[in-house]
Amino acid sequence: MKMGIKLRGLLLATMLTFGGTAFAQDSASSTDGYDQGFKLGFGVNAGVTTGDYFNWALGGDVRLQYDFTQKTSLTLTTGFTNLFGDDEIKDLGFIPVKAGFKAFVWEDRFYVLGEVGAGFAVTNDYDETSFLWAPGIGYASKHIDVSVRYEGMNDFHADQIALRLAYGFKL
Repeated sequence: MKMGIKLRGLLLATMLTFGGTAFAQDSASSTDGYDQGFKLGFGVNAGVTTGDYFNWALGGDVRLQYDFTQKTSLTLTTGFTNLFGDDEIKDLGFIPVKAGFKAFVWEDRFYVLGEVGAGFAVTNDYDETSFLWAPGIGYASKHIDVSVRYEGMNDFHADQIALRLAYGFKL
C-alpha cells in the first residue's frame, strides 16, 4: 500500500515537472512575433443562483485584459449584477470588482479563467461587501467571448452559475 502511494506521488511529481517545463518553453516561444497588449470587452451575464434567497441573476460587465502571451492573460472585470428575489426578499444589486488570470488551453481559443475580488452591494439598503471568487471556462475568437462561470460569494448567500456573452476588441 505504501509503495503505491509513493509511486503515485513520484508519477505526479514527474508529470508536474515535465508538464511545467513544456508549458514554460511553449509560453516563452509564444511571445515571438505576438503582439502583446490590451483588449476591452463588454459582456452580458445571465445565471441561476444556488442559494435559498435569490432565484436568478442578470448583469453587464466591462473586462480589461492584458495579453502576456498568446496563451496567458491578466484580467480586470467590473460591472453591475442584479440578483432577483421572491416577493418576500428584496432584489440585491452589486458591483463586482475582480482580478483574474486567463489561460488558453486548447487551440488558442478555449480557456480557463480564475477571478477573485469583491462585490459591493448598492441597492435596497443592502450594505455588505462580499469576497467573490469565480472559476470559469470559455471560448474566445477575435471579437466574441462566450463563457460559463461559477461565482461564489461569502456574504450574499447567492452563489451563481452564469453564462457570459461578450464583444471585445484590441485597444
